[in-house]
Amino acid sequence: DSYLNENQIISSAILAGAQAIHPGYGFLSENAHFARLCRKNGLVFIGPQPESMERLSDKAVLKELIKNTGLSVIPGTKAVASVEDAVKEADKIGYPVMLKACAGGGGRGIRLIRSADDIEEAYLQATTEAASAFGDGSVYLEKYIYPARHVELQILADEQGNVVCLGDRDCSLQRRNQKLIEETPSPAVSDEQRNEIMTLAVDAIKKIGYVGVGTLEFLLDKQGRFWFMEMNVRLQVEHAVSEMLTLVDLVKWQIRTAAGVSLPFSQTDIPMKGAVIECRINALSPGTVSLLHVPGGPFVRFDTYLVQGVAVSPFYDSLVGKLIVYAATREEALRKMRAALCELVIDGVETNIAEQLRIISDPRFSSGRYDLTMMEG
Repeated sequence: DSYLNENQIISSAILAGAQAIHPGYGFLSENAHFARLCRKNGLVFIGPQPESMERLSDKAVLKELIKNTGLSVIPGTKAVASVEDAVKEADKIGYPVMLKACAGGGGRGIRLIRSADDIEEAYLQATTEAASAFGDGSVYLEKYIYPARHVELQILADEQGNVVCLGDRDCSLQRRNQKLIEETPSPAVSDEQRNEIMTLAVDAIKKIGYVGVGTLEFLLDKQGRFWFMEMNVRLQVEHAVSEMLTLVDLVKWQIRTAAGVSLPFSQTDIPMKGAVIECRINALSPGTVSLLHVPGGPFVRFDTYLVQGVAVSPFYDSLVGKLIVYAATREEALRKMRAALCELVIDGVETNIAEQLRIISDPRFSSGRYDLTMMEG
């Protein structure tokens, strides 16, 4: 009734004399209908063109496009129309398999299937959840790669065909497909691997003709092979990790590329020295913030909507802030993050600050030898 009321948003923009609308990284950021509505009313949608969004937001369709770019794609299917089709396709792929929503993201509409006995329930749950979250209940199957790490590449492209990659982000610290901590560079990726996958990613973006900011997401298996998983055609929640490393303001360049401005820098101009870690600060309960103390100091950033006295609602995403630190080495970044978490105080609302401190101090994380299984159980 508020953030998804497209007509009201368009009316507000016109009354305000706005030239463009930035959809953030949720709600309408991957909504092709809203992008078309902006165009119809003479407003620029700061994001991909609706035609590009439709072509790339369907994960099953996108994988067919990516197969022709040189990147390895996780074996899988196009959209499966029924439980019976899902059983047939899963038998071909081999168990275990992942059932995933064709549209959307954020860990919704995903189910792990270990045998044919699990398919019917998983199919009904995933399609219902996907339809509720994204307005599209279609799902597809892909091979379950296990154990693995979740590594993504940040892309920035302009209308003139210039494309740069702002490095990788390791997002393997997750619970129930929800990211908790992100870092760059990934401690699991060598410089040689990084240069190779970044080159392939830039070439892939050029071939599919994408413009704006976007993220290519991969699973990294224990043999060190990258398997393309999906592409996010929007700003990521964790974009600040890449901004801190490269000093490139992604939101600024998202707006500029939407205005037709060409990138004034090339791949060799982008610094990638040091290490960045981000902890997502989530509310575990609703409430009103009675005290807020934000850590400061060089290269410490806290992105949040919180101020003292603000009410945290139970009706939206639980994310209330992102704590990001930069340092010359990963070891220094870990020390800085521990100090910053100890300084961060949010009273009146229960949060996961203490848990994040435990995770950062866990030998599995501090050594860099973690994967998607770390938070299981």
